[in-house]
Amino acid sequence: LAFGILVLIVLIVTTFIDGLPRMDKALFTNYTSQIDPSSAGARAAILGTLWVIATTAVLAIPIGIAAAAYLEEFASKTSRFAHIVELNVQNLAAVPAILYGMLAAAAALAIGLPRNTVLAGGIALALLILPVVIVATREALRAVPQEIRQGSLALGASPMQTLQRQTLPAAVPGIATGTILALSRAMGEAAPLLLLGGLVFVKFDPNGLLSGFTTMPIQIFDWAGRSQEEFQQLAAAASILLLVMVIALNGLAIIIRNKFTPTR
Repeated sequence: LAFGILVLIVLIVTTFIDGLPRMDKALFTNYTSQIDPSSAGARAAILGTLWVIATTAVLAIPIGIAAAAYLEEFASKTSRFAHIVELNVQNLAAVPAILYGMLAAAAALAIGLPRNTVLAGGIALALLILPVVIVATREALRAVPQEIRQGSLALGASPMQTLQRQTLPAAVPGIATGTILALSRAMGEAAPLLLLGGLVFVKFDPNGLLSGFTTMPIQIFDWAGRSQEEFQQLAAAASILLLVMVIALNGLAIIIRNKFTPTR
């Protein structure tokens, strides 16, 4: 464990040293360039990441919470359908990320949707994190004391009202933490989006679900593969920025957990 942490610290420090000279305004405001790394920036990648992650959250979080609530609160313990769903959720959590890109590409082809769009990327990442959201939500619901449910039902509330007004609000800290950590993982994924044809050279802002896009991992992948030292510095600077975005999401999870956790 100590060796792993040491290697991680060395990697982060080295990345910061390499990337700090390019942590300037141009990184945030300029588009990428194939010939002039001194003026290249990650504007399109930053906006594309925000678009794709927002689409992923809209698609994955409601479905994941609803599926977890069904499995935990309503499904019969002897239901064959619930057992099949639960088994598939457990198996899907171990599927390699690139296979979700293949699945999303096939789904986009079936419905006539261009692959290299924000919506297709959001579908791929939503499929990727959906099992994580379901498992995290189930654990959060399972942690809510049974006395809360029994008291609500005893006062005449229906099972759905109990879920909406008692169980889910009590489980918000665990649900928020699990879903935001899942989104943090999705933010760092490149393989499914590259398979979907995520663009590398983008000089426009995404403006909708059917817009072309690039993301921070894709842009870092492109810059890191170039031989010029300036592009290597750009890749390091973009890695720092991506790390800050992931840490910010994790910090948001901690804030939500602390805000909604009842004090004793």
